[in-house]
Amino acid sequence: MRRFPPAVIAIGRNYGDHAKELGHAVPQRPMVFFKNPASIIAHGDPIIIPSICREGGPQVDFEGELAVILDRDCRDVPRDKAIECVGGYAIANDVSARWWQNEGSGGQFSRGKSFDTFCPLSTPVPAASIADPQSLRIQTFVSGECMQDASTGSMTFPVAQLIADLSRGMTLLAGTVILTGSPPGVGHARKPPRYLQHGDVVEIRIERVGVLSNSVVEAP
Repeated sequence: MRRFPPAVIAIGRNYGDHAKELGHAVPQRPMVFFKNPASIIAHGDPIIIPSICREGGPQVDFEGELAVILDRDCRDVPRDKAIECVGGYAIANDVSARWWQNEGSGGQFSRGKSFDTFCPLSTPVPAASIADPQSLRIQTFVSGECMQDASTGSMTFPVAQLIADLSRGMTLLAGTVILTGSPPGVGHARKPPRYLQHGDVVEIRIERVGVLSNSVVEAP
């Protein structure tokens, strides 16, 4: 039986240019939502677009992100101690069914973000191997075309601040995965939109963290 993390906590619109490309203001506080831990797949596993995503029309999008994996329980962690709670970093793809995210679930993000296979996650690298999580280049390619190219230094709320904020009054269990947000360039914001389709390959690269690659399959 596969073991999943106790929680996957994600941050929306954590890059100012991404918020703007979607027509939103830059958040004044972290925008927090949860993904179903059972949506996690590994490098090389296929992203499967389920038949439910035909409702609302083409909509399945990619979002390359830096993921943080905690190695201890933490609560009310001060910002200057927050990085000590990190056991590793990984690459994540916050796959998103946009109609379900924005229209199909009463305005809540989680349903459109939590279908099976909608959280590809690479094997983590040790936290000690990343001197500064805010100085990493992140790129996303869809079938060879570069869609996202940014620095994690552009995050509105950096990793340490996210951990400190999320742990206020709420215990973050060891093994929790935090997705730190996606830079601009997502398919939903393009004109015309560039949604994932059968046969695509999504490859996300973060320097010193590695590569995450997943093909896309549409369920019959």
